[in-house]
Amino acid sequence: MFKNYIKTAYRSLYKNKGFTAINILGLALGLATCLLIVFYVVDELSYDRYNTKASRIFRVNEDLKLGENNVQYAVAMPPLAKTLKAEYPYVEDAVRLKNAGSFHVKKGDANIIESKMVYADASIFNVFTLLMISGSSSSALVEPNSVVINETIAKKYFKNTNAIGKIMTFNNNWNLKVTGIIHDVPKQSHFNYDFFISMSTVPDSKSNEWLRSDYSTYVLLKEAKDHTKLAASFPAFLQKFSGAQMQSELGQSIAQFEKGGSHFRLNLTALTDIHLNSNLSGELGPNSTTQYVYIFSAIALFILLIACVNFMNLSTARSSNRAKEVGVRKVMGSSRKHLIFQFLAESILITFVATVIAIVAAVILLPFFNQLSGKEIVLTVDSLKWLVPSLLAIVLVIGSLAGSYPAFFLSAFQPIDVLKGKLSAGFKGGGLRSFLVVFQFFVSILLIIGTLVIYNQLNFIQTKNLGYNRSQVLVVKNLGELNQQTNVFKQALAELPGVKETTMTGFLPTNGWRNTRIYFKDATYDQKKSLFPQSWQVDADYIPTMDMKMAQGRNFSKDMQTDSSAVIINEAAAKFLGFADPINKTVYQSLGGDRKGTTPNVKECHIVGVVKDFHFNSLREKIDPIVLTYGQNPGALAIRVSTSNITGLMGQIKDKWNSLSPGIQIDYSFMDQDFDASYRSEQRIGRIFVIFTALAIIIACLGLFGLAAYAAEQRTKEIGIRKVLGADVSVIVAMLSKDFIKLVCIAIVTASPFAWFVMNKWLQDFAYRVTIHWWVIAAAGVGALLIAFVTISFQSIKAALANPVKSLRSE
Repeated sequence: MFKNYIKTAYRSLYKNKGFTAINILGLALGLATCLLIVFYVVDELSYDRYNTKASRIFRVNEDLKLGENNVQYAVAMPPLAKTLKAEYPYVEDAVRLKNAGSFHVKKGDANIIESKMVYADASIFNVFTLLMISGSSSSALVEPNSVVINETIAKKYFKNTNAIGKIMTFNNNWNLKVTGIIHDVPKQSHFNYDFFISMSTVPDSKSNEWLRSDYSTYVLLKEAKDHTKLAASFPAFLQKFSGAQMQSELGQSIAQFEKGGSHFRLNLTALTDIHLNSNLSGELGPNSTTQYVYIFSAIALFILLIACVNFMNLSTARSSNRAKEVGVRKVMGSSRKHLIFQFLAESILITFVATVIAIVAAVILLPFFNQLSGKEIVLTVDSLKWLVPSLLAIVLVIGSLAGSYPAFFLSAFQPIDVLKGKLSAGFKGGGLRSFLVVFQFFVSILLIIGTLVIYNQLNFIQTKNLGYNRSQVLVVKNLGELNQQTNVFKQALAELPGVKETTMTGFLPTNGWRNTRIYFKDATYDQKKSLFPQSWQVDADYIPTMDMKMAQGRNFSKDMQTDSSAVIINEAAAKFLGFADPINKTVYQSLGGDRKGTTPNVKECHIVGVVKDFHFNSLREKIDPIVLTYGQNPGALAIRVSTSNITGLMGQIKDKWNSLSPGIQIDYSFMDQDFDASYRSEQRIGRIFVIFTALAIIIACLGLFGLAAYAAEQRTKEIGIRKVLGADVSVIVAMLSKDFIKLVCIAIVTASPFAWFVMNKWLQDFAYRVTIHWWVIAAAGVGALLIAFVTISFQSIKAALANPVKSLRSE
């Protein structure tokens, strides 16, 4: 019997090739899109779950509020890890990581820049699942100047993984012994390093400072539920270990500190929550957000629903074509149950074929999708374990759901009514079908508006006045390689034709170097008058090179010795301090350490200028106070150029570099590229949104195309009569189109406010954002109407141009 159902279903589908092709194509597009999104979502949700102890690993964060300034850090104090392990029996182990920056690693006569480096405690292998290929995990990072490298790096430098005991030279003067080779850290990790250098190499790692935070600290608990006990113990823990230092440096106990409205706290983040739910200062890498997981999951569901709606719409629309078939079958003895199974068999067969096509399409498109989304998703044996059963379930569920309405609707026809021709309802009178068309375009309009808003926000980011000029600024990053010749290099570049300005500092608006300090409005400690801003050390060339503007006062001067104690603040800091005229006013910088008498250990700084606010964080965040101090920081060299021959100038800059540091590769980037990189996730999301929107519209239009074809077919004789009576093509097209256009208009009216609400919520994540203007909604509505009209018109014009003699021949 089952074989008969399949054979009959195949013959019926083959007979109606157009209907079958539209349904298969629509379902295949929907399923392929859904599969790609599922791969993306599964990848996002799998971060850090490769760790066998993932459920018991937590990161310790710091939350510091000083007056009105609140900063949350993903890092903690140097002695925290060992102290937690010693104090609490339920803390099984603890480990610290600290980003090591980039180094040149010697390979033969060449020096290669490597940036994925981290300092790590030897206990890292007890906490995280980093599988050893060779070496001992218990001793690999115990000794100073030892390094563990991954498989890729071992093959890159030694051509194999037999590198234990080999020496690697960093920056031409630092030798590290390879003590372990590990498998590459999975891509689904919130940190991804190639080199793990022993933490004991860093003298600062032995520091006993409890009021400084720069180590990513993780604890492994004996039981996952112990995290509530640990979190509850933090107030007493801080009182015990940091209370004395706070009293010494600030002259206040923690209780007094909190009584003044400030706080100094620790909290925990579960390892598996870091990637999607953490965006603190000092993260080891860029994280994502659950918001995009929800958005793409919803898009996948909507696109799949649109594809199913197409099938239901087309099947019910052609009910009159199959009504006589149902009547004849019933007269010949077919029961309703057999008819239901027959129509479900057709639906499942279509879904199966569409699923096979979708799988092939998804596999072919996966590399393109990876490039588009910045992912490295691969299908593995483990993937197939959940993918194959899921797809089989999809075939049955979607096939049954999409075919259920046609099956029960068509099988309920009474043979006497069918054979008398009483059942001829086509497009008109299909209430459910009309609702489904509205739903399709509701989703399409929602996606169109979302795409327009995202595009406008990204364009706003690209064109907004940031308070500095990022174009034509070259940043040389590895100045440390020049040792004592950084000033020689800076001076040499300043003399090159095409170089306007140069400034030496690691603190740039587009990089990750950040530093905070405490400043007071007066010499006595007052939390309410304290400032906790970014504090950047810059030279006198910084403001001209960045093309920043002064709001008041002057820039630093090389000729004024008093500028060693001078500061320049931004407008946000001036507003916070409440000075009517900040120029020549004094602020007091906290130096830490023991207090002098009854006042904090501070340095007097006089304000010489106020720079106009500039963005140094993401546009998701408001501009915070910043204090620029005068000095030289050799972190990087920023060079403003003014030439059309960038290639020629770069050649000259490289020649100057090579003359001072032969054999060392220069590491550079352009500031506008660094800026774009910070918004790469938004740009990728925007591109993906555009593609998914286009696919949703195509699938919806496939259904509309099929409905228009059947509506025209059912009204063939009416069209013929109207043409004989003198109706022209435009009248016929309008008659066939108006019912569909009404439904699209309803979709526009219902989708617009919902889309405005959803996208307005998305924009709330940006402190600086566009407004959703009325024309965005109007453009989306007009676009949807045009797309629908063009889709319908193809069939309408074809029907209107048909010879009426053919349509009336049977009358």
